[in-house]
Amino acid sequence: MLTVNHLSINFDGENLFSDVNLKFTEGNCYGVIGANGAGKSTFLRMLSGDLEPSTGSVEMNPNLRMSVLRQDHFAFDDFTVLDTIIQGNPRLYQIMQEKDALYAKDPFTEEDGNRAAELEAEFAELDGWNSDTEAGRLLQGLGLKADDLLYSGMRYRTDVEKVKILLAQALFGHPDILLLDEPTNHLDIHAIRWLEDFLADYEGTVIVVSHDRHFLNNVCTHIVDIDYGKVRLYVGNYEFWYESSQLVQRMLNDQKKKADEKIRELQEFIRRFSANKSKSRQATSRKKLIDKLAVDELPASSRRYPFVGFTMDREPGKDILEVKGISKTIDGEKILNNVSFRVARGDKIAFVGKTEQAATTLFQILMGELEPDEGTFKWGVSTSQSYFPKDNSSFFNDHTESMLDWLAPYSRTDTLETTLRSFLGKMLFSGNDVYKPVNVLSGGEKVRCMLARMMLFGSNVLVVDQPTNHLDLESITAVNNGLIDFKGNVLFASHDHEFTQTIANRIIEINENGVWDKQCTYDEYLELRG
Repeated sequence: MLTVNHLSINFDGENLFSDVNLKFTEGNCYGVIGANGAGKSTFLRMLSGDLEPSTGSVEMNPNLRMSVLRQDHFAFDDFTVLDTIIQGNPRLYQIMQEKDALYAKDPFTEEDGNRAAELEAEFAELDGWNSDTEAGRLLQGLGLKADDLLYSGMRYRTDVEKVKILLAQALFGHPDILLLDEPTNHLDIHAIRWLEDFLADYEGTVIVVSHDRHFLNNVCTHIVDIDYGKVRLYVGNYEFWYESSQLVQRMLNDQKKKADEKIRELQEFIRRFSANKSKSRQATSRKKLIDKLAVDELPASSRRYPFVGFTMDREPGKDILEVKGISKTIDGEKILNNVSFRVARGDKIAFVGKTEQAATTLFQILMGELEPDEGTFKWGVSTSQSYFPKDNSSFFNDHTESMLDWLAPYSRTDTLETTLRSFLGKMLFSGNDVYKPVNVLSGGEKVRCMLARMMLFGSNVLVVDQPTNHLDLESITAVNNGLIDFKGNVLFASHDHEFTQTIANRIIEINENGVWDKQCTYDEYLELRG
């Protein structure tokens, strides 16, 4: 058990959050959520002991071992991959180092022999003889070839490989408590599914920060919500937390409803959610907790969600887009090879593949930023396109104008300040925020500006490349809902499982032979393609 007592953290005279009292118990997975800057990573650092709280304490049974997903990709450059992973269990690694030093001594004394025997016993107790096997299994689960990597130096590994190796380090040696900050970053779908299965069968305590809603839904039994200076614990996964918080908020805002009517609707919501199909131990545990949930334990969030809504100035005709035999080689690598497909009215197509670069390159060609080496494409005469690029730096880096002045040229009909403020307000920019220079905006603020720009266009085709990067869960949900509701065509790429599953009605996989193309959902695609 991990217990938090009267915890608070203060920066520059202001509390990030205060008087936090929580208990984290074994067999449960806790998803920590909150807006960007709310203090999620700070909270994990206090739990791990890397950051001292301003007041209060974090208490852990001294017989338990905590493991933390490290974020410094260069901290282990002087070690092999195997040594890096084994350091996830510091005591085991210390024993190995001491053993090696003892056996290298000359002469080897009786006292050394007695100490070596003690170490060997503890080494066996910690399952040290299987450490190589476990490290290799973890790497393979995360999509790396253990035979090629285990004895190589960390300094020679790519950033993506280091992310996976550090995750393997955190999982190594059956820790009692796991602290994971964005563990799905840079993982492909297969590695994420493996991690979900690993955590579903994990018997210890997991505390995880993630922006991946599908991941949180699959692994979490509880949600820890950091919201405007408070840290509250709720039963259920992210979907249950979000739906119930929205329902409670609507109830609180509707003063005409009678109290008993509110309670009946909330009770019906709990009943319906509890009946959802469960496919893992975590989900079964969550269902039992929800069955016992009282109405007054449901969340009421004070968070603000941006409004993302796209309207078309005109309906598109029958012909949307035809792509014939497009190929493109970049830096000697063939990114696209004979890509051909036709887009029909109403298609919302997710482009997937082994790398994000394939979809990005295709979108750049379709939007006129790159020329194909071979092949052609043709947009329908009645179509109008709006593009959200993966890299938006050219829109902001060399611009010093305010958000209002930056947005004005993209409005085709009305540049009045009130109109522009309305669009920026939908993206949660209000008051003097709109006068902030665009070159100093955060990554999430830039994305919201780009969305406001797109909403001004009135296009009937949206080309969207990784729009959830840099966004918090509230903004991701808003973009997700906006693209679901959009009546035109959407061509998009995203590594967000929930986003892709709920928007796409067609999947195009870009591969070395061209494309695999099918009218299906993302989950159906994953099942069909193994």
